[in-house]
Amino acid sequence: MTGLIDTHCHLDHFSEEEMPGLLDRAKEFGLEGMVTIGTRLSRQSEQKALTRYSRPDLSIWCAIGTHPDHVMEEAPMDAAAIVKLAEDPEVVAIGESGLDYFHGAEEVRPTQQASFREHVHAARLTGLPLAIHTRQADEDMASILRDETETRGAFPFLLHCFASGPELAKTALDLGGYLSFSGIVTFPKCQELRDIAAGVPLDRIFVETDSPFLAPVPRRGKRNEPGYTAYTAAVVAQARGMEEQAFIEATTANFRRLFSRAH
Repeated sequence: MTGLIDTHCHLDHFSEEEMPGLLDRAKEFGLEGMVTIGTRLSRQSEQKALTRYSRPDLSIWCAIGTHPDHVMEEAPMDAAAIVKLAEDPEVVAIGESGLDYFHGAEEVRPTQQASFREHVHAARLTGLPLAIHTRQADEDMASILRDETETRGAFPFLLHCFASGPELAKTALDLGGYLSFSGIVTFPKCQELRDIAAGVPLDRIFVETDSPFLAPVPRRGKRNEPGYTAYTAAVVAQARGMEEQAFIEATTANFRRLFSRAH
């Protein structure tokens, strides 16, 4: 039976002692793999090292990139340098990168945008999907996605932990992107988000945890972990009027297609 993939987690927030139990529970929840996501290119070696926890029944891959919250603390890195760092086979994606106007002061925005465009170019050069973080920046995110695609060519991407409005969802889908939903979609007050998830084409949708953050109902307020992807998958399947296993099989097929280096 096809298992779930957590397309976005942060295993570097868990200790070595916690990992065996975390992975055992992930299997109990029906996972077959997870992608641990980088937030600082200066620590990309740490993300690659986490893939050592892979085992025959549970695969771990990684992504490398710099989160917009950290662009002022990291040395600037151009696309060619990112491409070089992404040559290792355990790297199956670029990111996370993007725009965060909730945490970032206005004067930081140009630096975030410049960094984001370098990550976009790296995704285009490598063919690896870009895991995009966007928060309170829908208009600029849509503008950059359109500009990059129209002027420099298409690139593979997903908007992770999608919690934006229908306009950005439509822009991303029109440009060939994917949407990934986290535990936020299970929160009682997030009916609009469930409605968006219900309308995403079945071949363009993922689920994730963003663990250790944003635990879904019924674990809300607790520390999140990859196994809890199952709760999110169940809610989105229900919103779509689908059998849960059919939804799982579709999202895993999507993962294999977009994250083509994963095996």
